[in-house]
This record gives sequence, structure tokens and C-alpha cells, in this order.
Amino acid sequence: MSALYLAQDPTLADFGKDPWWLVLIKIVFAFVFALLATLLGVWFERRVVGYMQVRPGPNQVGPFGLLQTLADGLKMAFKEDILPRAADKVVYFFAPTISVICAVTALSVVPFGPMVSIFGHHTPLQVTDVPVAVLVLLACSSMGIYGIVLGGWASGSTYPLLGGLRSSAQMISYEVAMGLSIVAVFMTAGTMSTSGIVAAQAHGTRLNLGGWELAAPGWYAILLLPSFIIFFISTVGETNRAPFDLPEAESELVAGFMTEYSSLKFALFMLSEYVSMVTMSAVTTTLFLGGWRAPAPITTFWAGANSGWWPMLWFFGKVLILVFVFVWLRGTLPRLRYDQFMRFGWKVLLPINLVWILVLSGLRSIEGWQTRDRLLATAIGAGVLLLATLLWPSKKREPKPTLQEQANSRPHGSFPLPPMDLQVPPSPRTKRVVAEREPANIATGSDSREV
Repeated sequence: MSALYLAQDPTLADFGKDPWWLVLIKIVFAFVFALLATLLGVWFERRVVGYMQVRPGPNQVGPFGLLQTLADGLKMAFKEDILPRAADKVVYFFAPTISVICAVTALSVVPFGPMVSIFGHHTPLQVTDVPVAVLVLLACSSMGIYGIVLGGWASGSTYPLLGGLRSSAQMISYEVAMGLSIVAVFMTAGTMSTSGIVAAQAHGTRLNLGGWELAAPGWYAILLLPSFIIFFISTVGETNRAPFDLPEAESELVAGFMTEYSSLKFALFMLSEYVSMVTMSAVTTTLFLGGWRAPAPITTFWAGANSGWWPMLWFFGKVLILVFVFVWLRGTLPRLRYDQFMRFGWKVLLPINLVWILVLSGLRSIEGWQTRDRLLATAIGAGVLLLATLLWPSKKREPKPTLQEQANSRPHGSFPLPPMDLQVPPSPRTKRVVAEREPANIATGSDSREV
């Protein structure tokens, strides 16, 4: 890594020195980024899902339908705001704002780029950074769930309450897996600062393959592949996105925690969902995809790819790819049952995460191992785990007995079963009416089945 690259990396000492107006500019930029990302995210999801389902997406309001989301927002603003009679008015009002504020606050510790010059001031493209910045991200993610829980409870209705309870269960289940995934990042980077984690991923490795020198990135998505996969699955569960959108399962809970909300309050809940999706994509980029740094193939032929304002392009490109994966999952996978969802979090993600942390601790305890050795060990371990999963003998299932076999196996004198063809016999009253009308039907030549 050249001296030019190292000079661009912000440190904790670079924060807290900006004038108030520059800090205000950064805060407004983060807020505007969240709003624009929501507007474009809704449009992007509609277009991508429409393409996947071979149907037109929004294409009438504005060029390529770009203004359709803005029109929907204006329509929501002028809809009637209905307040349920049994609602707790104060909590009912503040619940949507809690979710939005927590989702936007998480962007304050996300680095958008390196050190740049703004109006003559040398400053990092980040609102702020602290030694425990990743814990701030976890706190914002956890507090955002409280908006959903309180909104479901304050509505004074059954289905919103069930959606809020499901959301609290999701928070407890998948927050544990997410936190354990970040533990691997702490162990490897040696810091909890987001800018420090991005700087730690700058030191890649060069592999010689048959005379060809290949620059391999130091991204933790490669070095810590199991943690990256578990973390991203946990983010999908934390943001209540399909196939984990159980707090608002329309087929079971009408609309879940948002059932009793309308107008701008409903729009705020929708805003918080998409802001959380973009925020978690930005966090995943920061922790596992090198942050604002350009991919290795670009840096091999462009020395200035990680300097100036160009890194913002790489950062937004990575975030866009992760948002596409969110949309891809929603348009592809069906919703899980609630028991499957909880079982997957506690019995699959959590044990794998614990075993992986133990393996990683063992690898780090071996002295003299370089990044290349850890990369090779991680790849071999992931390959062995995948091979063992594929070759593991599956339990042979016995054929399920038919309905007639189940009926024959019932003990004598048990409660009678209905007919297997679901043809319910007519009631005695119907038989009597048919018998009374039978002579008249014979006289007129009509059919008794018309009764």
C-alpha cells in the first residue's frame, strides 16, 4: 500500500476538529442520502421485481417512472389520518418516528469516503467516529425494533400486537447471531472503529499463479466468509424483509404492526424499512466489503482510485449491489413459517457462528501466519464444511400412510371420521323434503336432484 493511500485513511484523531457548519453539512448529507435512497429504493424494487416477474414496473409518472414514489408519498400525505379509539395516543404517535430516527442515526458512524478537502478544510467523509462505533450501529439496530413493538402495542388491536411480539422475538434471535458475526471482525481488525475497520481491510495480498500476479483484496467477506454470510442473513431478519417479514405477514396478520396506521404515520414506517435496508447495506459494506475502497482489479491499473471523491462511487456501488440482493430475495423466496424462522436462528446460525469463532481463534493463535495463509485456511475450511454437508447421509423417510390406512388403524368405537371424499350426507330434513316432493316431480317429469 503506497503512502498516498495511507495518508487518505482517517483516524480517530481526525474527528472533532471540524467547524460547526461543516458538521451540519455532513449531517444534512446523511439525512438527504437516507431520504433519496428510500425514494429510489422503492422505485428500484418495483422495477427489478417487475423485470423478474415479466411485467411492467412503474413507467408512467416521470421518465422511467422515477417520480412514481414521490407521487405515492404525496398521496399518503393527503390521506385521512385515522386514530383508533383504543389506541394509546402518545405512544401511537411517536412509534413510527422512533424507527426512522434510529435508522438514520446509524448512518452517522458509516464512512462514505476518505479524507477530502471541503471549502479548504481537510476532513473525513464521515459524520463522526468513536472507538466503539460498531456498538453504536448495534444499538441503533436494536432500538429501531422498539418503534415496531410500541406501534403494535399502542394500536389497541390484536393483529398489530402479534406483529409487535414477533418483532421482539426476531430482535432477540437474530441480534445474537449478528453480534457474534461482528466479533470475528473485531478479532481480525483489532478495533471497533468503523474507519479503523475499513483501514484494516486495505492491506490485501498478492498471489502468484503460474507466473501471473493476482492482487487479492483483504475484504473480510473473503477472509471471514462464514461471518459475512451469517451477518447478511441476520440483517435481512433484522430489517423485517422477505422471507423474514413475519411482523407484517399479510397472509396471517392483515398487515401486522402497521394494520391500524394510515397517512403519514404509515409512510414513516415504510420509510424506516427502506432506510434500514440501505443502512444495513452500508454497514455490511463497511465491515466486510472494504468500505469505500475500490475493488482490487481497479487499483491494479489506477493508482488514484482510492483518493479524492472517487471512493464515494465505489461505496455507493457496493451498497446498490447489496440492495439488489435484498430485492432479489423478496422476489424469489417465499415467506417462512414462524417456527422455521426461529429454529433457523437458534439451531443453525448460532451454533455455526460459535464454532466458527472458535476456529478463527485457533487460527489467530498460530504465530507466523500471514493474510495469505488465513485466506487459504478459510477457503479450505469452507470447502470441507460444504463437502461434509453434501455428503452427509440423509435419513430415509418412511412412506406416509394414506387416509384410508389411517382410518382403518383407528381403534374400534372411536369417534367416526367424515367420508374420505368430503361428500357430506344430506340431513334428515333434506331427505324428508325430497321424499315429499318426489310424487310431484314424477307427475311433472322433473328431476329430484334439482332440489
